[in-house]
Amino acid sequence: MSTTSLKLPDELKQRAASAAQELGISTHAFMVDAIRQAADDVELRSQFVAQAQSARAEMLQSGQGYEANDARAYLRQRIANKQTVKPVTKPWRE
Repeated sequence: MSTTSLKLPDELKQRAASAAQELGISTHAFMVDAIRQAADDVELRSQFVAQAQSARAEMLQSGQGYEANDARAYLRQRIANKQTVKPVTKPWRE
């Protein structure tokens, strides 16, 4: 395991120490977990953007897409944990 020095403003260091104490963990463990969470968030966002770009490219290539009302109704059903059929794609080019 490597060692990294981290310079923090006094106010932020105190906030981290207070939060760690409230969680019953060391300040070090708190900071390691915060960095891990931040890295995970960046990776998830990157995956989300890549999936969105891929879906857009596929839509542009195929000329097929979902109507907004159909997509919303489908998502509402999924959120309500109800079985539902995925909407049918339709041509959007004229």
